[in-house]
Amino acid sequence: MRFAIVGSGGVGGYYGARLVRAGHEVGFLARGAHLAALRQKGLTILSPEGDFTVPARAEEDAALLGPVDVVILGVKNYDVASVLPQVKTLLAASKAPALGGATAVVVTLQNGVDSPSEVAAAVGEAAVIGGTTYISTAISEPGVIKQTGTQHRIVLGEAFGDTSRVSRRVQAVRDVLAQAGLNAEAVADVRAPLWEKLAFLAPMAGFCTAARTPVGPLREGPFFREMFREAAAEVLRVAAAEGVTTTTRADDVMNYMDGVPAEVRPSMMVDFDAGKPMEVEYLQGTVARRGHALGVPTPVMSTLYSVLLPHAKGTRRS
Repeated sequence: MRFAIVGSGGVGGYYGARLVRAGHEVGFLARGAHLAALRQKGLTILSPEGDFTVPARAEEDAALLGPVDVVILGVKNYDVASVLPQVKTLLAASKAPALGGATAVVVTLQNGVDSPSEVAAAVGEAAVIGGTTYISTAISEPGVIKQTGTQHRIVLGEAFGDTSRVSRRVQAVRDVLAQAGLNAEAVADVRAPLWEKLAFLAPMAGFCTAARTPVGPLREGPFFREMFREAAAEVLRVAAAEGVTTTTRADDVMNYMDGVPAEVRPSMMVDFDAGKPMEVEYLQGTVARRGHALGVPTPVMSTLYSVLLPHAKGTRRS
């Protein structure tokens, strides 16, 4: 299968490298020093599961990547709008016989629940497969991606149209990812997994970043535990108000949080410490805004949103 990785950083680069190693044709969209390193040295993955390097066909212009079957969108939420022209170029030039369709598809792997609709507004709902991923990776130096831990879970499903059963194209992409040794799951309706991840990530990232501490010291306090459970419940109540049926409950989110290593620092906190932009609008913000629009109170999530919003663009104030 032919893939294009739009956003060849920690997430996109890791999955692209695994696909190359499995024998698939992969083109990487990158820029700057990372692009130069990919061209000169290939892409190196440092992982507890074993280090490896693959050759990387990398370009700055999507038009040079050629026809593809699947576009994997791996950029942060706040960069989606800027790369949509490149995504449109790839889709316009491609058919997807490997998926049994006349056009290629784009798989969204952003945090939160906004990305499928944002991408669909530009390329059409029929071109979009929604996805979410659980992985901890980052660029350690140009051309090198380091994975922390061994988790690499991807959940894929339709976000629009018929969500009553797993579609053939979702199953096809899932099978390719699984054959590459990845923990990939196909679902009929991806909206529930997106909201279930948000129920954990939005509180976790919000509390740790606001407190400027890993999760370990926080969860020792009973008051934090009460507020974390309520924050997760707020997210799930907003999902229900939007008509999304989830099987996860707030206590399930608490149990997952308790299993996270004490030293874990969410990517939002890492970005804050580095003075980088943060996905505040797409995690805490989307819950607060949607809750307000639907008449669902979100006091904990709205408080986290208001505290973090001044730092969303990366201007750190100590």
